[in-house]
Amino acid sequence: MKKAIFISLLLFLSLSVSTPVLAAKKERTPEPTEIPAEVRIMLDRLEEIKAMDKSDLKRAEKKALRKEVRAIKTQLRTTGNGIYISAGALIIILLLIILL
Repeated sequence: MKKAIFISLLLFLSLSVSTPVLAAKKERTPEPTEIPAEVRIMLDRLEEIKAMDKSDLKRAEKKALRKEVRAIKTQLRTTGNGIYISAGALIIILLLIILL
């Protein structure tokens, strides 16, 4: 009985490890209709900054642009909603559910 539980647990763990790797390889490109207007404005501003010719800017102006880019990126990271569970936490939760 212990051997069967061990083998099934080993099989489950080996399958659960490969699934996030396969999911991470998929490139998800959101459709333009899904993106909120405020996020689209921030992304457009980032594209404008990337397209700028920064060679004629002064040091202070470049520093201000870097700060703006960092601020926009942090705002974009915080707009993503959802709960993320690590693989280790998921395995512990599943083991607790199975044992209890």
